[in-house]
Amino acid sequence: MSTALTFTTGRHPDGAVILAAIGEIDMSNADAFATALTDARSQAAETPIIVDLTAVEYLDSAGLAALFPHIEQVKLVASPLLAPVLTVAGLADLTTIHNT
Repeated sequence: MSTALTFTTGRHPDGAVILAAIGEIDMSNADAFATALTDARSQAAETPIIVDLTAVEYLDSAGLAALFPHIEQVKLVASPLLAPVLTVAGLADLTTIHNT
């Protein structure tokens, strides 16, 4: 059974693609998250992708693994709940993480 996860996409005023995830990201839906990241990256061209995780309530290692191939082109926005997970995983050393 797949955990509930939805995505919305949009554009920031500076032209960056925004991918917002809502729900939980775990091994049951990490492939869908990876696909959404790849799709956003194809729309972004040379601009960064803003990955908005503020409405993500849970993120496991499968979700983190989906982020790593795109890490050079993403900026993360995370809730105070997820920020420590992203930092411990080493993502804070590789990209910008904005807290809400």
